[in-house]
Amino acid sequence: MNHVTGGPCPSKAKIPGKTVVITGANTGIGKETAKELAKRGGRIIMGCRDMEKCEAAAKEIRGQTLNPHVYARHIDLASINSIRQFAERVNQEETHVDVLINNAGVMRCPAGKTEDGFDIQFGVNHLGHFLLTNLLLEKLKDSAPSRVVNLTSLAHIVGEIDFNDLNWDNKKFDTKRAYCQSKLANVLFTRELAQRLEGTGVTVNCLHPGVVATELGRHTGLHQSQFSSSVLSPFFTLLVKGPELGAQPSVYLAVAEELEGVTGCYYDVMIEKEPAPKALDQEVSRRLWEASARLMGLEQAASAAVPASNRAQEKPSTDPHTKIIANHSLSALEQTGMNPGV
Repeated sequence: MNHVTGGPCPSKAKIPGKTVVITGANTGIGKETAKELAKRGGRIIMGCRDMEKCEAAAKEIRGQTLNPHVYARHIDLASINSIRQFAERVNQEETHVDVLINNAGVMRCPAGKTEDGFDIQFGVNHLGHFLLTNLLLEKLKDSAPSRVVNLTSLAHIVGEIDFNDLNWDNKKFDTKRAYCQSKLANVLFTRELAQRLEGTGVTVNCLHPGVVATELGRHTGLHQSQFSSSVLSPFFTLLVKGPELGAQPSVYLAVAEELEGVTGCYYDVMIEKEPAPKALDQEVSRRLWEASARLMGLEQAASAAVPASNRAQEKPSTDPHTKIIANHSLSALEQTGMNPGV
């Protein structure tokens, strides 16, 4: 089944002495990523909103891996104040941060706003990680060679960035479109940040982990009907992987020695692929960066210019094949309510 699930991480690299920060690490892909990187000797900082679950997960991982350097820390990605407090603590307590894994996410949840008034999916999936990454950038630069790993989804292919209403304030809320917008934002952020960090020794890549059975899909409706539970679920069990396999792409991007210096790339599980054409639009990625920086109160980040030499002279792909395949896959997933990534 490795052709479907991607299989285990091919890299056996150990990371003793390296510090890894992972958001959303108390369950699902994040927890399994934390456990695998703890097995490899890393110092793991688990950033979670639910501290009771986070403490329990950290204790479990310490026991299973015999690695005492696994720590639970509070962060609510729906709160600017919480993100700033978390980043401040990391910057003060950690001598270096070698890997930042922006793993946390929400999917197709009901209409709602973050503490600061942003759409919950755009706010948590994109803006929260945008702010956190920027607040840890100096530490990451000082720790170079270091890595940022962003989790996105195949759903980015049907995403649209609505600069006139990023937070669904003025149009009828559509949870699927909101989710897809946030996932496209993850890819655009990855590529823009990679260009801005060129020459610093900090690499930035993103990944679609595959179709994974996690708590993320709790709002999608699978198992809420007899048909989906009895007919569709057994079929998709053959195609859907558990969190342990779902974590392997994150582990791969975090540790693989062959990825040293590789940056600005999108991985479908553990295979580098070209993302959707709209994710390659450099003007959109620049505008999104500037809009995000303003919303997060990072005016300096918004105004930071990227040297012209850092902008790859590439044209967006016009190959329709990827889009056709992606739309087909997403259509199938929509019918079952499964989680097409994070």
